[in-house]
Amino acid sequence: MTAERRRWVHTEALPALSVVLFGALGLGFYVWQTRPAVAHPVAVPIPAPAPIPAGPLGASIRLGRRLVARTPQLARGYVGGALSCADCHLRDGRQVYAAPFAGLSGAFPAWNRRAGRVITLAERINECFVRSENGRPLPPTGRRMTAFLAYIAWLSRGVPAGDSVVGRGFAPLPRLAHAPNAGAGARVYRTRCASCHGANGAGQPPMIPPLWGAQAYNQGAGMNHVRKMAAFVLRFMPLGQGGSLSPQQAADVAAYVHSHPHPSFPAKYARY
Repeated sequence: MTAERRRWVHTEALPALSVVLFGALGLGFYVWQTRPAVAHPVAVPIPAPAPIPAGPLGASIRLGRRLVARTPQLARGYVGGALSCADCHLRDGRQVYAAPFAGLSGAFPAWNRRAGRVITLAERINECFVRSENGRPLPPTGRRMTAFLAYIAWLSRGVPAGDSVVGRGFAPLPRLAHAPNAGAGARVYRTRCASCHGANGAGQPPMIPPLWGAQAYNQGAGMNHVRKMAAFVLRFMPLGQGGSLSPQQAADVAAYVHSHPHPSFPAKYARY
């Protein structure tokens, strides 16, 4: 065996909602690669907006960033709810441990456990559209999909193809004292969440996303998993006060959100 060896690298990709995703972001997949072993993941590069190039490529990158920030408005007809990608992929996909996009261009095609097949990055984006956005797939070669891919490629500059990055996906949820409790979560929600998301979970779109109901993510979204939502809540919620809840409180409030109705996941999109 040479210095190069084959290995499986577990990475995280993002979503959804509530908190949408790519969202839902944060979904596990495995990338098969043949590269020298890397002792530590590389740091996530967070480019500033200024280096976006001029010309047609720059215009596509900028459109991609706007689509992440204002998904229902700019992808009307493909979004079934009121969530934007940036509701989960914070800072327009540039926030570590909020399913950042950096490095994803070099991580696909990749084996997707949920789909049971190798998928492209465009297919992974469409997973979010049919799950976290509760919508329908974007045309794979259309202007919007091209813009998403251009923006992710711009954020991925400097990350070697196939390498993981520090802060990909969501931070692990620490061990809990006991199973998540929706009743306890209701009390946390009333005191720490309802002032923004509303007692009825409807939020204040487009500024604050809905957490349940017809305008939220559907049952196939990544955020429809209690532990995944809890990891996001623990680090970032309430907004601007991340880390102020205990891991148990974050898990309890995620269970409370999970106990409310969400749209069904359409069986016709089971391939995603």
